[in-house]
Amino acid sequence: MRVVALEEHFSHPALRDPELVARLREHPRMGHIEGALADVGEQRLADMDAAGIDVQVLSHTVPGAEGPDPERAVRAATEVNDALAATVAAHPSRFAGFATLPMQDPEQAAAELERAVRGLGLRGTMINGLTAGTFLDDPRFMPVLECAQDLDVPIYLHPALPPEPVAQAYYSGLQPEVGRVLAMAGWGWHAEAALHTLRLIVSGIFDRLPRLQLIIGHMGEMIPFALDRIDHVLTPLTPQLRQPIPEYFQTNIHITTSGYTAVAPLQCALSVLGVDRILFSVDYPYLHNQAARTLLDTAPLSSADREKIAHGNADRLLRL
Repeated sequence: MRVVALEEHFSHPALRDPELVARLREHPRMGHIEGALADVGEQRLADMDAAGIDVQVLSHTVPGAEGPDPERAVRAATEVNDALAATVAAHPSRFAGFATLPMQDPEQAAAELERAVRGLGLRGTMINGLTAGTFLDDPRFMPVLECAQDLDVPIYLHPALPPEPVAQAYYSGLQPEVGRVLAMAGWGWHAEAALHTLRLIVSGIFDRLPRLQLIIGHMGEMIPFALDRIDHVLTPLTPQLRQPIPEYFQTNIHITTSGYTAVAPLQCALSVLGVDRILFSVDYPYLHNQAARTLLDTAPLSSADREKIAHGNADRLLRL
C-alpha cells in the first residue's frame, strides 16, 4: 500500500529560532528533534523506509516566516522555498512540499505562493497560526486566499505559539514547562486552530472563495467531537452562509491524522466527516513514523478506505 504523509516538518537556517533549538536540545524527550528537523536526506529517508512511508509532504516547522519583520520574512521565505524545491528535485518520488509564506506582507506572500507553485512545483502552503495576532479572515489576507484558490492548491493551517496576552491569561501561573506544553500540543494549539477554522467559516471566507481548500491537522483539531454542538449553536446564527457549518467539512476542509495514534479519535472523525475528508500524516519528527503507521495498519477500516486515507485522498487533493 502506497503511503503519503502530509504534515512532515523540517527546519532551515534562514528561519531557525536559536531559543527553540536550545530548548529542544535540553528537553529530556525532545533532544533528538533538532537534528531530525535539519535532516532532509539519508536519515529521514531511512526512517520513512523503516515505516513503509513512500512520500513526505515537507513543510517548515514552527516558527515559520510569519514571525520575522516583513523584509527579513520575504528573504527567508524565498530561501526556504528554493531549498525545499531543491530537496524535492533530488528525491522527486519521495518528497513534495508546502511553501513557506511571509504573511506579514500579504501581497508579497501571494506573489511567493504563485512563484512556489508555478515556478518551483510546490503543492500549496502551510501557514502557522496568527500573523501579528490576526486571523486569516482579516480582509488584508484576501490576496493570499484568492491566490490559493486561483492556483487550485490547499492551505494547510497549522497552530503556532499563542499571542502573549493569551499566553499570560490562559497558561501562566503554572510550572513553566507544563504551561508551555499546555499552550502548545497539550491543548492550546488545537483550540486555537479549531477557532481559526471556525472563524474562516462563519466570516464567509468559503462563500466568497467557494473553491478554496483548507487542511487542518491533529485529527481535526478537536472539531469532529464538537461539530454537532457547533452546528446546533452556530448555524442558526449564520443564515447568511450558503450552507450549514458542518457541510463546509464536505466541500472545503480536510483533516489529517497528524500527531494521533489512537483508534477512537479516528473513529470519531470517520463517523462525523467520512473517509473522503481524512488524510494520513505523522507529524514527523515530533512523532515517530512507526507509531502513526501502526494506527493506519490496525484501524478497523475496509481495504478501500485504508487506501483512501493512506494516499488516495492526498493524491487527489495535491495532484501527486
